[in-house]
Amino acid sequence: ITLHVGLGTFQPVRVENVERHTLHREWCSISPQAATRINAAIAAGRRVVAVGTTTVRTLEFSASRSANAQLTAGSGETDLFIYPGYQFRVVGALLTNFHLPQSTLLMLVCAFGGREQVLETYKHAVEQKYRFYSYGDCMFVE
Repeated sequence: ITLHVGLGTFQPVRVENVERHTLHREWCSISPQAATRINAAIAAGRRVVAVGTTTVRTLEFSASRSANAQLTAGSGETDLFIYPGYQFRVVGALLTNFHLPQSTLLMLVCAFGGREQVLETYKHAVEQKYRFYSYGDCMFVE
């Protein structure tokens, strides 16, 4: 699974209504082997754990192109914007770092873990001096 992160990933949301924010396009790819294994895991009732928000976007983008949420191998560009209210089709847990405030990445994490819970976790991280951003500490979100 590959997603080429663009600079737009790190730009803050500057509109009042999140639905009006336009997310940049990023190139992503899912290999035939990955699609087959993940689809088999889902069919067997196993949880899919995504490592990183880019993996979440790639998996959910692929599932959104299928009526039955099956992943398909291939590549393309995605501008899928995941924010609170999004209904996840594939991902059952997420391992991710601590993201910048007002970022689309933090919104994705809030969509997954619940806004209140994620913000409480961030408060704890700040109090305990966790490291943020791409090379900082990480969290497991269910």
